[in-house]
Amino acid sequence: MDKNEEKTQVEEQEQDQVVNPWQVSSKGKIDYDKLIDQFGCQRLDTSLIDRVQRLTGHPAHVFLRRGVFFAHRDFGEILDAYERGENFYLYTGRGPSSEALHLGHLVPFMFTKYLQDAFKVPLVIQLTDDEKCMWKNLSIEESQRLARENAKDIIACGFDITKTFIFSDFDYVGGAFYKNMVKVAKCVTYNKVVGIFGFTGEDHIGKVSFPPVQAVPSFPSSFPHLFSGKDHLRCLIPCAIDQDPYFRMTRDVAPRIGYHKPALIESLFFPALQGETGKMSATDASSAIYVTDSGKVIKDKVNKYAFSGGRETIELHRKLGANLEVDIPVKYLSFFLDDDAELERIKMEYGAGRMLTGEVKQILTRVLTEMVERHQRARAAVTDEMVDAFMAVRPLPDMFN
Repeated sequence: MDKNEEKTQVEEQEQDQVVNPWQVSSKGKIDYDKLIDQFGCQRLDTSLIDRVQRLTGHPAHVFLRRGVFFAHRDFGEILDAYERGENFYLYTGRGPSSEALHLGHLVPFMFTKYLQDAFKVPLVIQLTDDEKCMWKNLSIEESQRLARENAKDIIACGFDITKTFIFSDFDYVGGAFYKNMVKVAKCVTYNKVVGIFGFTGEDHIGKVSFPPVQAVPSFPSSFPHLFSGKDHLRCLIPCAIDQDPYFRMTRDVAPRIGYHKPALIESLFFPALQGETGKMSATDASSAIYVTDSGKVIKDKVNKYAFSGGRETIELHRKLGANLEVDIPVKYLSFFLDDDAELERIKMEYGAGRMLTGEVKQILTRVLTEMVERHQRARAAVTDEMVDAFMAVRPLPDMFN
């Protein structure tokens, strides 16, 4: 592991921001350049985005065009291998801590669906119901129930069942998967895991033992029903950058136990309605737009809570224009308004003071309501039998077609 990948949790806490799998906070805006330096990943540049379009024949996803997915580890190597005719698979996940997903939870799944469709590759989705049982003090039964409910929202994103395997840790861990967990665990010292994750003497041993569980879906032999005899298959992980510590550890271990280092493509955080000092949280209803919210609730939340860069008075706003750097409605439109020209028009008019905050919030309310209602219709069509089918341990014969 190089020196950038050995940055500890203690070092992170000495900065003005804390970013790890369980906490994202900052005294001001999240400094993503600082995160790239701390974590040792690389910024995603336009040459890689252009290669994605050229190799797949698909236009770049809005999250690529606008820098929502902004950092990576070895993404270029994935594209090199793909260009040589070598396959890879996708791995992402969800920690089921709440009944409903919020918009920030949808971001990695929306992008992962794009990658699956563009590259025509298989996908494994891990539901870490065991993790949430330990971190959130949920019962095992409640964690399992939430995993199935969250699976319905994930399926509603439109994944191809012939190329997708969804699994919960409580149901699937064992066999080849568990053997890989043991291999990883033997390679990571207690001091190392404390350095990476910041565990203390007050944390129970379940937390200390969990990282290998999230690490080993990166290795194809963890899924013998899918990838038997394909131990050198590469893995690409789309995720938010707060998950990076898990995979710094994984990338250190992988070559020592005979696997490729997993590649990552990492996103910004979807900010809370109140501003960019943290990410949207499922445990704070006023910070989040949920996929279960009605149009009225969305409108009320946007109008009441969405932090505005507009000025104190109309006169001052007309003179100075909005501060787009802090304006949450503009940030949200940058995620979810597909039309590049319309987004630029709004930013220009709003930034010049010719458009008022209320007008921008009205546009955002329309965009979010349409997206959430579309998701709700798709989710309503997901049955328990569909969940069972996605989670069934089965081969995927057409997964690379």
